[in-house]
Amino acid sequence: MAIEVRIPTILRQYTDGQKAVEGTGNTLTELFADLETRHAGIRARLIDDTKGDQLRRFVNVYLNDEDVRFLDGINTKLTDGDSVTILPAVAGGSAAAKPRPAGVAAGRRAGTA
Repeated sequence: MAIEVRIPTILRQYTDGQKAVEGTGNTLTELFADLETRHAGIRARLIDDTKGDQLRRFVNVYLNDEDVRFLDGINTKLTDGDSVTILPAVAGGSAAAKPRPAGVAAGRRAGTA
């Protein structure tokens, strides 16, 4: 059973730069174990063993574009031909960023058209 796994840039160091890899397994748990056999270290970046084998807080996993947190988490069943996408959660902004003055559009200075 072949399952395509799309790998985000930050985790490609574990897949020798590959954007997508193939894996096997009847569940996400089995798939991640299979990936670990060929891409050592990747499972630890996805699964938090201290929380009872749950996805790490800032890792999102999608099965055929469906968030697995709304399915069965890492126990979600897989079938041949499925596509799994791993995405790190992204936060934006900076504590040091200064707010724009009211009425000033991005990239424009006050008083210019």
